Amino acid sequence: MKSTTLVSKIKTEFSLQNATSFGGVKLVLAYLEKIKLAQAMSGLSGGKARNALFPIHRILLYLLLGWMLGCQRIFHFRTLQHDALLLRFLGGRCPHHSLLYKELIRLGRSCPGLPAELRTLNQAIIQPCLPRDLILDLDSTVETVYGDQGGAEKGTNSHKPGRKSYHPLLAFEGQTRLNLNAVLRSGNTHSSTKSVDFLEQTLRPARRP
Repeated sequence: MKSTTLVSKIKTEFSLQNATSFGGVKLVLAYLEKIKLAQAMSGLSGGKARNALFPIHRILLYLLLGWMLGCQRIFHFRTLQHDALLLRFLGGRCPHHSLLYKELIRLGRSCPGLPAELRTLNQAIIQPCLPRDLILDLDSTVETVYGDQGGAEKGTNSHKPGRKSYHPLLAFEGQTRLNLNAVLRSGNTHSSTKSVDFLEQTLRPARRP
């Protein structure tokens, strides 16, 4: 048996300056770059100057990437802030998670038309992928919350009985499973509540404001 080496004598070197924990997301970043999502979102109304350090399209793109990478809550974005791959993709700096809180609050108060703009943008992007004859599939789900988020209420929640939740309504194209529309509702909302208005909104031709 060979003699062991004391741990104190084992050299440790931190040389992976550009290492990333999310190498697999490179394919997704390439796709977002190909469809020019950042450029498309740069025209959204956000109440900020175009030369702002973190314009609205960069904030939304960062939120989108974070949720895709498993950030279920805003403070989870702390794990992404210094990732080399995301820093390169987002221009060298990622917003601090505390800024994301402030931006979401600001957008909710000052940009009431933003959800409609995002819906229009989504429909424009997926339009080439949709079949000629559409199959519309409406569905709802329960999203449990663990705080006092606005609009969350106690309702039917088989996963976490008694906890506050949201009850979003979603519309998919049945063949491609692409999302056409979505609306956030309180957890105590019935599945069919405002479904007719939601269906009319989904079928309404998309137009930029």
